[in-house]
Amino acid sequence: MDTRALFGMNLPELTEMMSELGQKPYRARQVFEALYKQRVTGVEEMTTLSVALRSELVQAGWSVELPEMVQTATSVDGTERYLMRMADGETVETVWMPDGDGGERGDGSEAAVEEASETETAEEAVAGVKSDGGYWSRRGEGRARSNFGTLAENGFRRATICISSQVGCAVNCQFCLTAKLGIRRNLTAGEIAGQVAAVLNRHNIQIGKDRINLVFMGMGEPFLNYDSFMKSVMLLVEGIGIPESRMTVSTSGILPGIEAFAKETVRPKLALSLNASNDVVRERIMPITRKWDIAALLEAVQKIPLRTREWVTFEYVLLGGVNDQPEHAREVLDLLAGMRAKVNLIVWNPGPGIDYVQPKPGDVAVFQKMLIDGGIATYIRRPRGRDIYAACGQLKRTVAEPELVVIGAAAI
Repeated sequence: MDTRALFGMNLPELTEMMSELGQKPYRARQVFEALYKQRVTGVEEMTTLSVALRSELVQAGWSVELPEMVQTATSVDGTERYLMRMADGETVETVWMPDGDGGERGDGSEAAVEEASETETAEEAVAGVKSDGGYWSRRGEGRARSNFGTLAENGFRRATICISSQVGCAVNCQFCLTAKLGIRRNLTAGEIAGQVAAVLNRHNIQIGKDRINLVFMGMGEPFLNYDSFMKSVMLLVEGIGIPESRMTVSTSGILPGIEAFAKETVRPKLALSLNASNDVVRERIMPITRKWDIAALLEAVQKIPLRTREWVTFEYVLLGGVNDQPEHAREVLDLLAGMRAKVNLIVWNPGPGIDYVQPKPGDVAVFQKMLIDGGIATYIRRPRGRDIYAACGQLKRTVAEPELVVIGAAAI
């Protein structure tokens, strides 16, 4: 008998399912609480239901069906990358970043305030380049951990989970390893939110006590899987209990998605992957620009009704000699003039078969200073998990040798 997934169903859907089984509506609420608040992994763990009802659900083919965490790689900086297998055997990658990567800084959210309060100096808040010419990650450098309990047990102030929305990606950004996979299929809402539940279970996270941020920035383009993405957001908010203010969704610039997103009453913060200061450069590195140019995207973004203190984030991957020069910085200032915007600069993370180079540290520093001097809050994202292909643009469904990577063990 084919199984049917409970995880991913919202309360109205569970109510209808229970009604078909001749059960009262409160039974649906019990299942909803078990799935999302208690984060059970099997029907047998739903102890608020009678043994007979649990047996009936199993006999009818129902199961929880959380994604299976089949491999884990652990970076020297504490980042963990998980290979998650879905029920049909397809896999995606999900990333756990203790203390995050600084992506929330300056976006006006509670997470941003927390980040700022933990920054040792104002200089560190805007720094990201060592004087010796190397790039840095302010926290966690040189730390290796093979296992994590709760955040409090390990001294972490917060953590960020990076979530995938598709198996592969159709956008074909030329600097991204995920693009080389092409697109295989969309993930369901349950498979998207299920990544979060699986990671929370691994780290014994207590929602309401531990501070968790979510970024929909893994494999895939969320706005090309819009309905499932938004349903997963509601499951995470109403079910698991993570507020949307602690979530950020990144889009490469899917205009219909941005327009729909602007009308949502419950929505994460928005990050637009700009990555170039003009359409000529952007089309070369992001072919999707041929369909929707920068001007159209910025017009759509400005129609989003921002919350109090909320700013739109513009992500900008710096590619050596391509988009990292002073003339590009001046063009970015012109593009974002008058907008409630902040910029996250991302030093390109290398990958095999991609013919770009990292920018020179001096060029990164000049680019950032020019934007700040021009009135744009600008931060450099801390690279997390580069050594295990977990950093931005590096997710590619890596399958490591068993002796190097096993669940619960430090790797590489």
